[in-house]
Amino acid sequence: MSDLGDWFRSIPLITRYWFAGSIAVPLIGKLGLISPVYLFLWPDAFINRFQIWRPITATFFFPVGPGTGFLYLVNLYFLYQYSSRLETGAFDGRPADYMFMLLFNWICIVITGLAMDMQLLMIPLIMSVLYVWAQLNRDMIVSFWFGTRFKACYLPWVILGFNYIIGGSVINELIGNLVGHLYFFLMFKYPMDLGGRNFLSTPQFLYRWLPNRRGGVSGFGIPPASMRRAAEDQQGARRHNWGQGFRLGDQ
Repeated sequence: MSDLGDWFRSIPLITRYWFAGSIAVPLIGKLGLISPVYLFLWPDAFINRFQIWRPITATFFFPVGPGTGFLYLVNLYFLYQYSSRLETGAFDGRPADYMFMLLFNWICIVITGLAMDMQLLMIPLIMSVLYVWAQLNRDMIVSFWFGTRFKACYLPWVILGFNYIIGGSVINELIGNLVGHLYFFLMFKYPMDLGGRNFLSTPQFLYRWLPNRRGGVSGFGIPPASMRRAAEDQQGARRHNWGQGFRLGDQ
């Protein structure tokens, strides 16, 4: 139990709470402490009956049973694995920015879920995070089942096919990929590669709640080199050339 507690405390903060909620809420429904009918996202109940908790519970709840248990465990693993990597990699020391990414993706998924009558939002949110990680590490070689190896940029689509085989649907995975692509495009691709305006910025209240930290160790992923060069070129165009210099953290 001590080893389990140490492992749980080693999970990055935001991922830790997300992971714990994704275990606790399905367990509450499974034990019958709260009827699962109150945990789904039903547009009529949310809009007309003002049951405003449903978008939150639908994000954590999954109906675990003999036919869905394996799919639940696989996606719980994806949540732990890729949310941890993203939080300690590209967003290392910047919990407010990572929380903003989750909130943006979640809001987009809730709106889509209400429009398309999607009752469960766990898999779309997990897939949106996995998609962002895969794009920030697109040239990394990853391993999947049976020793298959391919670039990380293909991982979301491989998992979409994998979940279709074991779960029989691709709507949740597809929505997650599309929302993840929207965030990646607006945050990285459009302003850095295409020179457009930055439509997304983290609200100040999140910085007050989750201030930036220094001294973290990165390594799981940063914006692609082409995007970093575009951002640096934009910065260089606005300042005089005083000579060569190095930023803290550059190698």
